[in-house]
Amino acid sequence: MSPSKTPKLVIAISSTALFDMSESHSIYEKEGVAAYAEYQRQHEDDVLEPGEAFPLAMKLLGINGKLEGDPRVEIILLSRNSADTGLRVFNSIAHHKLDITRAAFSGGASPYRYVSAFACDLFLSTNAEDVRSALNSGVAAATLLPSRKGSSDSEVLRFAFDGDAVLFSDASERIFKEQGLEAFTENEKASARTPLDAGPFKGFLQALHGLQAEFDVGNCPIRTALVTARAAPSHERVVRTLREWNVRIDESLFLGGLSKGDFLNSFGADVFFDDQQSHCSSAREYVATGHVPHGVSNE
Repeated sequence: MSPSKTPKLVIAISSTALFDMSESHSIYEKEGVAAYAEYQRQHEDDVLEPGEAFPLAMKLLGINGKLEGDPRVEIILLSRNSADTGLRVFNSIAHHKLDITRAAFSGGASPYRYVSAFACDLFLSTNAEDVRSALNSGVAAATLLPSRKGSSDSEVLRFAFDGDAVLFSDASERIFKEQGLEAFTENEKASARTPLDAGPFKGFLQALHGLQAEFDVGNCPIRTALVTARAAPSHERVVRTLREWNVRIDESLFLGGLSKGDFLNSFGADVFFDDQQSHCSSAREYVATGHVPHGVSNE
């Protein structure tokens, strides 16, 4: 949480996630830094098209208009550009009327180290290395993957989360990977009343919950869903863990190994976070998807 009189939800988004910068990035890869910088200067008045995180940013910032007083949501721009080559990004922010005023341009270095300095609850990027570094520093982070479906038209912002290695630690998933389903199930039954340890997204979920609490339950512009491969009887430990955390999850889907895509589509998720590449690959057919490179599946 950011240190202010009114608690905020603070989200850092990379410039390549906020806007489609594939053309200029291709020049960087083929011709180098100097050619890229010159291209950005020549096109600094050309508006960038929305990227994967753009619809999410629009919905997040729209929440501020639904509450009185200080803004409850802030988006920070993080970019590997310099301030000079990043001028096109800020011009595009102004064109699209995005209320983003704070930014860090790191001049080619990884900008992840500013995530903690800005007290961010979440970092979204297209750069997997930056995301891993942010996760290692204790901040929820995900690599946004290109999605094959546009954003939902609903005004409600819908977040969907995997459980193990995302909201919760990977300890139980590690048992499943190393010893199989039967050992996993027996462990979860025996530990049903022992809360799961926190995963990298616990803090972000709590920050979301705090923002949801600003609204009446029936009129909240944010909904959350747990979408997990778990099934009965391993569901009990999850329920008791969330109760211990005093966090509300609006919808919980215990799928018992079924593919998650159709369910995410039915929920109308704006973004889904999962640690397993295979789940992310299927989910992005239906919804913007963030890969969380954390836990045993990513070792």
